[in-house]
Amino acid sequence: MEVALEAFTNLSKRVWLSCQPEEEAPPGFGVSLVQMESVVRALYSHAPSLNLSCKKLQQVPPCVCRLTHLSVLLLTHNSISALPADLPSLQHLTELNLGNNSLKEVPAVLAHLESLKKLYLYSNQITLVPPEVIGCLPNLVILNLNHNHIQRLPAEVKSLVKLQHLSVMDNQLEEVPAELGHLTELTEMNFTFNNVSSLPQQLYRCRELTKLYLARNKLSHLPEGIGALAKLQVLDVAGNKLSMFPVEFYLLRLKELHCEGNRFIRCEPMSAVQHVEVLTLKELVARFVLQEDRNRLSLVHRMLPHYPPLTVLLASGSCCALCRGPFLTTWLECVHFISLRKVMHMKSSLIIPVRALLCSYKCFNTSGHAYYGVASR
Repeated sequence: MEVALEAFTNLSKRVWLSCQPEEEAPPGFGVSLVQMESVVRALYSHAPSLNLSCKKLQQVPPCVCRLTHLSVLLLTHNSISALPADLPSLQHLTELNLGNNSLKEVPAVLAHLESLKKLYLYSNQITLVPPEVIGCLPNLVILNLNHNHIQRLPAEVKSLVKLQHLSVMDNQLEEVPAELGHLTELTEMNFTFNNVSSLPQQLYRCRELTKLYLARNKLSHLPEGIGALAKLQVLDVAGNKLSMFPVEFYLLRLKELHCEGNRFIRCEPMSAVQHVEVLTLKELVARFVLQEDRNRLSLVHRMLPHYPPLTVLLASGSCCALCRGPFLTTWLECVHFISLRKVMHMKSSLIIPVRALLCSYKCFNTSGHAYYGVASR
């Protein structure tokens, strides 16, 4: 027992000395013998994790890069502003936590840690996410960039094909990249407290999403087609500028909806003037083609695939909320009011406005429906 203890002590001294710079280093660069205890233990016992959090470090001790067996490295609550060039020697590293440090950009050296699955960079001073770095982390499952100063995410984010949790809360994002639509394994996204004014339609390709947090942004609308997120359970859009929810929003199987602090349309009687219903030739033809396309035995349905531009044009068509007839352009925008409890089977008693489209004044003037025209002031 004494021999083992003496060997451990000698090893501690050797590793500690190897971690000291030749010249006198500034406070936080060198590592005290007490602080080195966890490093020595990890080296001596081949421990899979190392915790150097709250050690007042300004740089990562160089000797850490010798712990090539490490899979988890925790460096939170320090003053680290850069990572050592030898960090790629940690090829088994799967989790790296650099939260609450002094980084100003996502370190370039991370591009060589392809085994990383969990990367935490919250509460730093990051303004830049280099595309050449984020594009080289294909195994990431969790990426946390909360509480930084990031203005944009690069298109290379599409390379994170295994990503399940993405959190960029409390930053300065002005847009959500359309390339996120490539991340089909995403289950949770958090963009709370940013400056996002619109969302890309491609976001709805993330069919595995169960939680979507968009509170405290500048959203004036949500893209149509949100019903594609069939697994969505939690949606937070509180504190935005929404006037209503998208068409068929009530088909979602939500368990939680947070939408307070928006500018929702209210049901107030107002006088309205009906304009003459005149359809363009383009609209008339489009409605005929869309109607024929519903019949798989029709000639139109069989011939449409041979005209790709026409197919793309008709793909933007809509369906009347009343007669279910197809039309190309929005004819009459309406709203109906949905009870979350009665219609969406949620615990909330809130009533929300949901957008609806009608194909004509003929449908709008029929009795027995609860659709209201949207007035502009």
